[in-house]
Amino acid sequence: MNSFKSFIVKYKSLVVLIILVVILSIAMPRFLTISNLLNVLTQISINAIIAIGMCIVILSGSGGIDLSVGSVVAITGAIAASLYKSGINLPVCILCALGVGALIGFANGLLTAKQKIQPFIATLCTQIIFRGITYVYTDGKPISGLDDSFTAIGNNRVLGIPIPVIITLIIFLITLYILNETVLGRHIYANGGNEDCTRLSGVSTDRLKILVYIISGLTAATSGIIVTARIGSASPNAGLGYETDAIAAVVLGGTRMSGGEGTMLGTMIGAVILGVIDNGLNLMNVNPFYQSIVKGVIILLAVFLDKKNKE
Repeated sequence: MNSFKSFIVKYKSLVVLIILVVILSIAMPRFLTISNLLNVLTQISINAIIAIGMCIVILSGSGGIDLSVGSVVAITGAIAASLYKSGINLPVCILCALGVGALIGFANGLLTAKQKIQPFIATLCTQIIFRGITYVYTDGKPISGLDDSFTAIGNNRVLGIPIPVIITLIIFLITLYILNETVLGRHIYANGGNEDCTRLSGVSTDRLKILVYIISGLTAATSGIIVTARIGSASPNAGLGYETDAIAAVVLGGTRMSGGEGTMLGTMIGAVILGVIDNGLNLMNVNPFYQSIVKGVIILLAVFLDKKNKE
């Protein structure tokens, strides 16, 4: 009995996902069709990629969080689209967008590590600043008219698998390896557990903080490119609320908000849970306003149960 309880506690996110899939499969038989599952995975990919970067920031501790990711999605998508429409080849456009995401992450890292500004405040400020810059850059209008070469990133398939899903899997495997098999990963967990001890052991905690925010900026920029490719235009309103879904995926995946405890696999499962909930509610024609309430309640319940388990 104790072993069963331990299994449920350890893999609670996976158990929740399985229960959701079973319920939706019974209630909506079309949920388990190949086309719908691929659609779910494609929709999940955008949030999952952002959540991967968010997970690394939160794991690093010191109240780490990145509220600027939604604005990064918007500005990097706009930059990639505008450069592409100006005649610059696609790989250069993508590199420029990723570079901007990394620079924003670097700025967030400097504000939190060097200026000692609380991550919540620092990234809230950059969220507002870069959303405003996006509106100025686009004149508040979508950048549309992207051709098939660009939109292929978000809509084409390789061997039947959507490209966004492949990109997500690659990023997931890379970050999984970093966290579990490298010195950097050990430092991230150690800093999340006790920053003072990590610093006394000779690790440059400031450099570590800057690096994790750069990673978050890169993952958000990647999602920005995919979002722009999927809809065929770059909207200055893109990415609104994305930081909430990313944090929710991390929390649902069992990562401790104070850092030092959590897994990348758990975060991916959390992202899938959110995607399955969205898809299931859409299939049942639930009003979108109610969908937000349902998601909020589920997330709150997950945090409550996680808190009870740790007591």
